[in-house]
Amino acid sequence: MTSAATRLRQQLDQDGLTLAPGAYDCITARMIKHAGFSAIYMTGAGTSASLGYPDYGLVTMSEMADNAGRIANAVDIPVIADADTGYGNELNTVRTVQEYERRGVAGLHIEDQEIPKKCGHLEDKVLVPLDDYLAKIRAAAAARKNPDFLIIARTDSRAVYGFEEAIRRVNAALAAGADMAFVEAPQTMEEVAAVPKLVRGPCLLNMVWRGKTPLSPVKDVEAMGYKLAIMPSLLFRSVLGMCETVLGELRQTGVHPELKTNFSVSEGFRRMGGDFWDPLRTQFRVPQEEDGEKAAAE
Repeated sequence: MTSAATRLRQQLDQDGLTLAPGAYDCITARMIKHAGFSAIYMTGAGTSASLGYPDYGLVTMSEMADNAGRIANAVDIPVIADADTGYGNELNTVRTVQEYERRGVAGLHIEDQEIPKKCGHLEDKVLVPLDDYLAKIRAAAAARKNPDFLIIARTDSRAVYGFEEAIRRVNAALAAGADMAFVEAPQTMEEVAAVPKLVRGPCLLNMVWRGKTPLSPVKDVEAMGYKLAIMPSLLFRSVLGMCETVLGELRQTGVHPELKTNFSVSEGFRRMGGDFWDPLRTQFRVPQEEDGEKAAAE
């Protein structure tokens, strides 16, 4: 069977853009797959939130890798995962790549922030020296067993040192062995459009609702030359808003709110794979009984 990493590479080698909405658990991952998307992005911010923390670098490598593995196991489309800073130096980065790859993830991105990191759309980030970052990129590229496993180099330097330094850093990371460049939080539409022109390799765009980067229709992002776009907070923040709405209504009225969905109980379970599991209730019954009768007769 072709690996998820190889299938992701095949997608990215085709013309056009791959759009990967963000999942933070198996429910959101399955809904993305059911909606017809061909790839999933495991959001670090959403994963942190699912464990009860803000995106302040409080979640460990093993917690992130385990969540990525659960998501990858729940769907049959490639999963690209946030790997923060690699969780340390080159040694930690090697283990991070090993653990993510072993869990069936198709690729990951590593950023150039100090530990603990912050969400890329917050202020006051601190970066590591470029040489330290490039060492981690080299380590990540060397650590993978499958050469198709995607190493994405993310830089948060736009907010700290400016746009030109961000371009310089991702180009250096590509030369060091990264497969794709991720300039986090370009701040104008001109910068968004300039990234694929200035970067010497394929580019990822992070599309964050009410973040620092202005949003464009996906077709325009594709026309700019991006190969991969992620929407990390699409479902996570939608769920937050919906929870506040229905819980507020319940407290106010004391009546079960009318949900804006047509899902019955059984249809909800179908979205989680019920069609696979239901036939297994009876599939093995008759053969087992026949086998037992044969054994008794002998």
